[in-house]
Amino acid sequence: MKAIVFHQYGSADVLRLEEIEKPAPKDKEVLLRVRAAALNPLDWRMLKGVPFIFRKMMKTDTPSTEKGVGIGRDVSGVVEAVGANVTQFKIGDEVFGACEASVAEYGCAKETALALKPESMSFEQAASIPVAGYTALQSLRKGGIHAGQKVLVNGAAGGVGTFAVQIAKSFGAEVTGVCSGANVEMVRSIGADKVIDYTQEDFTQSTERYDLILECVGNKSFPECRPVLSENGRFIMIGAPHEGSVIKLMAPAIKAVIVSIFTRQKAAMLMAKSNPKDLIFMGELFDQGKLTPVIDRTCALTETPEAIRYLEADHARGKVVVRVGE
Repeated sequence: MKAIVFHQYGSADVLRLEEIEKPAPKDKEVLLRVRAAALNPLDWRMLKGVPFIFRKMMKTDTPSTEKGVGIGRDVSGVVEAVGANVTQFKIGDEVFGACEASVAEYGCAKETALALKPESMSFEQAASIPVAGYTALQSLRKGGIHAGQKVLVNGAAGGVGTFAVQIAKSFGAEVTGVCSGANVEMVRSIGADKVIDYTQEDFTQSTERYDLILECVGNKSFPECRPVLSENGRFIMIGAPHEGSVIKLMAPAIKAVIVSIFTRQKAAMLMAKSNPKDLIFMGELFDQGKLTPVIDRTCALTETPEAIRYLEADHARGKVVVRVGE
């Protein structure tokens, strides 16, 4: 089968389209014929192997020169085979969810990481949901989302941000999105009640107060945002700057959590987890017309390196999806 792999850490230039062995599902896994796979910032970070902890997460300090390492986690596809102990899915089911090395013609996924794809949802839309959707939904829940809240999403035009705006609206919140001027109309079109162009206005200098701020970019700190948080407001950190060291990635989050111990305003960092119930919930929002994935562009398997470059350069609004099979 064809798959995108890399044999050394580096830029998108090290990615290769190669013929590799088709995987076989374990007892609690299904084999998917991949139809689409979405890319996330985690992919280019993993590709670079920076920070070094990512190499440990991949259980390899140096990618194998023979087998290589695949990329991608978001997936949608058709069940091709099932493991001996799989009970929820059968051959022919159309599913979406999480699958390691999903940018390939086939992939094996845990049964517990998948859900049935809504019939009216395209494979490209389905593949765009898992990581970004999980992150948005679980961040909002961590912040105690409920009807009537004032929610601000910094980075509203990005992968997580576009889901966060729509999901927050589905909970009955009043949503403000922060993005560049070029994306103002798009963010407004997906339901934001107010949109702030960060090139013209710094939301941290506003007189407005928010019950919940989702920081999806990593360019605003908890201390900066405290003046625009309500008395019991919540600040949820999702995005991270491009700098690679663990210290640069984690220091602001650790500092924010420590500071919030002594205030009624609270800060927290979120690491999203796969949850098929969340996939089903977002599928239901899709069917109700309350959630529409924003896809910036789709590309062929052979175009994956360029798609990674585009994503890393922060050009994407919404999601970048790789079309794999028909």
